[in-house]
Amino acid sequence: MVFDKNYSNKTDEELVILSLENQNIFAYLINRYQKKIARYIKRISGLSDDDIEDVLQDVFIKTYRNLNAFDSNLKFSSWLYRIAHNQVISNFRKSKSRPQSIILDSDNDFLENIASEFNLEKEIDIIENQEIIMEIIGSLDYKYKEVIELRFLEEKEYSEISDILKKPNGTVAALISRAKKQIRKELERKNINLQ
Repeated sequence: MVFDKNYSNKTDEELVILSLENQNIFAYLINRYQKKIARYIKRISGLSDDDIEDVLQDVFIKTYRNLNAFDSNLKFSSWLYRIAHNQVISNFRKSKSRPQSIILDSDNDFLENIASEFNLEKEIDIIENQEIIMEIIGSLDYKYKEVIELRFLEEKEYSEISDILKKPNGTVAALISRAKKQIRKELERKNINLQ
């Protein structure tokens, strides 16, 4: 499909309204979010690529079917991530299993976000410590890994995480704070200097 710049430059909310009038416009939203949502599904589920594609397809079908219910007071991306989150949970219920871990590959942007959050000294070579950092994050409880993934990898604001997880802002802040404390404690235990 050839994408028209007139539509590509529209906001998510404008595309939602246009998609309600013309279903072909929904392809612009799919194009905008397909890779991000697939990455998110992979990280929170650990599914195979084929299963990720199936879940992703279900996410976009449910999103399109529920466009009339979209609350324009929310960010479309948060709403879409919430649908993806629910679809992963639904998928696990069907298969009677639950995600035991979040796949956190050593993405340098993610590591830099974590490093800046914890004020790691600039001299620390993130690449040198990436295995340790990923190991620490990997050892967190699922609920903490999920908020860390949304905050530092997906770079979502607290309010967006609240919308995605359907938890109050205070709960999200508390989960992130507890996760950071656990990470900080492990970094100190492993003698990684904090500034």
